[in-house]
Amino acid sequence: MSVKKVLMVDDEEHICELVKFNIEKNGYKCICANDGLEGLKMAKEERPNLILLDLMLPGMDGYEVCKEIRKDSNISNTPIIMITAKSEELDKILGLELGADDYITKPFSVREMIARVKAVLRRVSSVQEVTKSYKFGNIEINFEKHFLSKNDKKIDLTLKEFELLEVLIRNKGKVMKRDFLLDRIWGYEYIGETRTVDVHIRHLRKKIEDDDKNPKYIETIRGIGYRFTNDFN
Repeated sequence: MSVKKVLMVDDEEHICELVKFNIEKNGYKCICANDGLEGLKMAKEERPNLILLDLMLPGMDGYEVCKEIRKDSNISNTPIIMITAKSEELDKILGLELGADDYITKPFSVREMIARVKAVLRRVSSVQEVTKSYKFGNIEINFEKHFLSKNDKKIDLTLKEFELLEVLIRNKGKVMKRDFLLDRIWGYEYIGETRTVDVHIRHLRKKIEDDDKNPKYIETIRGIGYRFTNDFN
């Protein structure tokens, strides 16, 4: 099994050294960048399993780095834990809305940091087990062949319905914002037209749920978006 790689992006060298020491002490590999541009470059080149990203960075701040990562299809699913000295609720909300998976405020304890790193990597590992095919309930989906069956009978999905379901499954348990789904599947020109997502979700539910009025798999998170869950298996 390959060693998980963590990228730490922080302009404070002593913080980087502390994090690197404790990350590697727990069996992971840790690489460091000291500004936003270098961090983005390393994220693209190194393809880490997790990014610890400070918000207040020279060159390009953490918000911009996060946005650029989420726009790059090669690394857009990389989990990000944002780290900052700011404690205001607004900063936390903005970071999460831009696609951060978790948030730690300085000063943080090493124990808390390691616990959060392990929790995020566990979640990602369980999602990455979903590779070529996936089964849930009476449904089987093959991502390579773009094939879905329910009770061993083929179910026809449009390309966008299939792509939408795949994104939800590969991010199982994570709330996916409507705007993120629009950007990821339909492109920037659709941003703001959240009804597009809602309509496709409704069609998906009619095809895969036993009762589309009381869905088990695609959960609505009111005012935010949707989450795929398979806790009923």
